[in-house]
Amino acid sequence: MRLRIDLAYDGSGFHGWARQHGLRTVQGDLEQALDTVLRSTGTALTVAGRTDTGVHARGQVAHVDVGPDALVAAAGRGAEAPEGALTRRLNGVLDQDVRITRVAVAADGFDARFSALWRRYAYRVADRPEAVDPLTRGHVLAWPRVLDEDAMNAAASLLVGEHDFAAFCRKREGATTIRTLLDLAWAREGGLLVAGVRADAFCHHMVRALVGCLLAVGEGRREPEWARAVLTAGARDPSVTVVHAHGLTLEEVRYPPDQELAERARASRVMRG
Repeated sequence: MRLRIDLAYDGSGFHGWARQHGLRTVQGDLEQALDTVLRSTGTALTVAGRTDTGVHARGQVAHVDVGPDALVAAAGRGAEAPEGALTRRLNGVLDQDVRITRVAVAADGFDARFSALWRRYAYRVADRPEAVDPLTRGHVLAWPRVLDEDAMNAAASLLVGEHDFAAFCRKREGATTIRTLLDLAWAREGGLLVAGVRADAFCHHMVRALVGCLLAVGEGRREPEWARAVLTAGARDPSVTVVHAHGLTLEEVRYPPDQELAERARASRVMRG
């Protein structure tokens, strides 16, 4: 059976999501925990979004295929539902910087990666001295100058839509950089300047490069129209800074109704041109 696993983690102590030999990763820790609890070997997870080193997640989603007997055996003899027991036992094995929030039997056709409609990230910046909190320094980028959020939003509006985001991505051979950016906007939240970024999918470094571009506009070093010029150039611009990872959090992954999961997964596998 396929299980959907909802989880959250502080990315500070991880070398990203993806398993890497000799390095601590979220995937590596969680697969090891599943092998321990399920008394299995070689557990393999599929995730909605492979976060980079230092990036956090509040609403990450993964799936794993397990034998039904293994799930029941892991629950023990108590009256607790097997999925709830697995959630509790995984959290008992994992370190405190990664937490399982829910385990559920997935609906037919569910794929954590390909069934997703969109992913939503937030990037948090403290651009005023009174907003810089040393207790949140691992999750908020401290910026030395006050930023013009109106100018940043003007630039952001020029990037929304379906485009080739090669100028903001680290390109991988055989992969497309065409994405649909659904939302990109800045707002003040409790003294912080927060970018809300939502897209059907993201390529490597895309959100951090978008934020770096907009910070240059917010400082007044660039005009808002520069963002569109970078986009249409279609190649990485060395003047666009990829900002630090620690200000970025994966907040939510959204899926369609159960009856549309399989069709969404099929459509997502078609490479766009």
